[in-house]
Amino acid sequence: MPKKTKQKILRDEIQQDLIDQLERNGTVGTYYTDMITDYMKLWDTKNRLIADIEARGVTVESVTQAGTNIKRNDSVGDLLKTNAQMLKLLDSLGIRPAQTDGGGDAEM
Repeated sequence: MPKKTKQKILRDEIQQDLIDQLERNGTVGTYYTDMITDYMKLWDTKNRLIADIEARGVTVESVTQAGTNIKRNDSVGDLLKTNAQMLKLLDSLGIRPAQTDGGGDAEM
């Protein structure tokens, strides 16, 4: 049996955490689990975009008939759009960051 990569383990943990949050919120159904599947596909895309930016940089060479130019790596803009869509999906699912008091024991 193939060994799971750290990335796959993290992906599985995030997906399960999202499912658990839906259950805690009382949000159940195929529609919502399908939205989590969509979210995880966007998560995969986000990681591929980050890998491309790390590999090629924020700017890339573009060869045109006029010559070689430096242009912005399209993955940068796509990453921003992907992150925005991921946040919209979480909002649609009613998943919000846990509200804590900061974890401090200091008295006020």
